[in-house]
Amino acid sequence: MNKIATLTLLAVTLVASGCASSPEGDDESDKTVGGAVVGAIIGGVLANNTGNRSTGKTVLGAAAGAAVGGAIGHSIDEKERKLKAIAEERDAREMEVERLREDLLRVSLSSEASFDFDKATLRPEFKPTLDKIAVVLRDDASVTIRVVGHTDSIGSESYNQMLSERRAKATADYLEAQGVDYRQMTTEGRGELEPRASNDTEAGRAQNRRVEIYLQAH
Repeated sequence: MNKIATLTLLAVTLVASGCASSPEGDDESDKTVGGAVVGAIIGGVLANNTGNRSTGKTVLGAAAGAAVGGAIGHSIDEKERKLKAIAEERDAREMEVERLREDLLRVSLSSEASFDFDKATLRPEFKPTLDKIAVVLRDDASVTIRVVGHTDSIGSESYNQMLSERRAKATADYLEAQGVDYRQMTTEGRGELEPRASNDTEAGRAQNRRVEIYLQAH
């Protein structure tokens, strides 16, 4: 049996108790266990590739990786659950929470709900939602936060780029004011370059005007 196969078997063995104790169909438990499996494999590979080739050190590396991977999965599970509860309080078109990877979440905020037309000043009525999002994000140094602004294609590309950057910064500035550590956040604008729908219709343009918050555990 080659090293990768051995490490994979070891990883599954390390987290088998978690799988056995999880209710069937429990997505959050499955994601946490999945993170542990990935962490175990990575830990074992690192142990072998850094000169720690004894069986004991490989086992320790895999066990440590499983612990880290499981913790990451659990952290993102909790944030996903809380953010989806916040999203349910709003219209489905205004806030969307998606799990992109075991360690990565995307929160999409409609610019229609959060900003006035052609402005980068947050609407007062949207601030209570951002207040709740900030509570989920703050006081957790294990998460990095990337805020990305997007626009539709109305107007020049250069103007849309600047507007998307201003909206991303306005969102990040507000989160910081609510206690989210600015050192965990980065901002960027993508302008009209990454549409989610066709810019040929008003409904499509509305989907494209958005701010996305990416949460990555590490």
